[in-house]
Amino acid sequence: MRTVSLGPTGRQVPNIVAGMMRIRNSSDEDIRKLYTTARDAGVNFFDHADLYGGHRHTCEQRFASALKLSTTEREQITLQTKTGIVAEQWHYDSSYEHIVTSAEESLEALGTDYIDVLLLHRPDALVEPEEVARAFDHLESSGKVRAFGVSNHTPRQIDLLKTAVTQPIVANQVQLSLTHSTIIAQGLSSNMTGEDDSISRDGGGIVDYARINKITLQAWSPFQKGFQDGVFFGSGGFPKLNAELDRLAIKYGVTPTAIATAWITRHPAGFQVVLGTTTPQRITDASAGSDIPLTRGEWYGLIQTAGHNVP
Repeated sequence: MRTVSLGPTGRQVPNIVAGMMRIRNSSDEDIRKLYTTARDAGVNFFDHADLYGGHRHTCEQRFASALKLSTTEREQITLQTKTGIVAEQWHYDSSYEHIVTSAEESLEALGTDYIDVLLLHRPDALVEPEEVARAFDHLESSGKVRAFGVSNHTPRQIDLLKTAVTQPIVANQVQLSLTHSTIIAQGLSSNMTGEDDSISRDGGGIVDYARINKITLQAWSPFQKGFQDGVFFGSGGFPKLNAELDRLAIKYGVTPTAIATAWITRHPAGFQVVLGTTTPQRITDASAGSDIPLTRGEWYGLIQTAGHNVP
């Protein structure tokens, strides 16, 4: 399992993350098997959110109650969770009170004394950076949260937070897959009139911005065709991509899942791939792509067969 640096902290973390957003209806035994499979593969980083599970903190509670981690084992893993989305009359809340209350509820739900990484789940149009800064300062000084980041934020939204927030933004979790990769493809089609990929949808080069500012990018929905459109594996809409995934899977002795993972981990930005599966085998398959040395030709061939412009 290859590791990457968590932002500017120097802390090394695996480039595969086990996402826990779908474990609400899993049995304790199934959650333990998912966890054990991840650990056996070298994945010790687990991603949560207060929103996951339909009711606040449901999946965090399921994780804790199923595993009952000892203090020693807790210290061996990284727990990341998110805050900022309120399901009731759907809205976003990055106020001091909401961030602190949610984080403390996550601590209780997860049965732990500290959260390794806390992310702001979505950009809040009503954000007041001073409120976020006050919340982060309180959570850090009290030892409740050790590092902070964001999710789905643009470069300018991060810069706005940094006008008040003093802690480093260690991560930005963004959607990325072979077929949903405009954050990478737009750079290839820059200044090309008529090319859809040339349109900036991330506020201006989020990948380059993250590399310059030492922010670890975490790729969610790494196998989705688009936004909640289902996976591209076996999809009739992507015959060339699936043929190329199959060809490379044979070459490297892995599954297409590993190759799709390797396409993300091959990028020098040092992405973490966030898996949302409840199928242990999918974790095993994806983890095999942690450090596959795709050639430049193979990497570019994959994004091209996925439908993106490579001029």
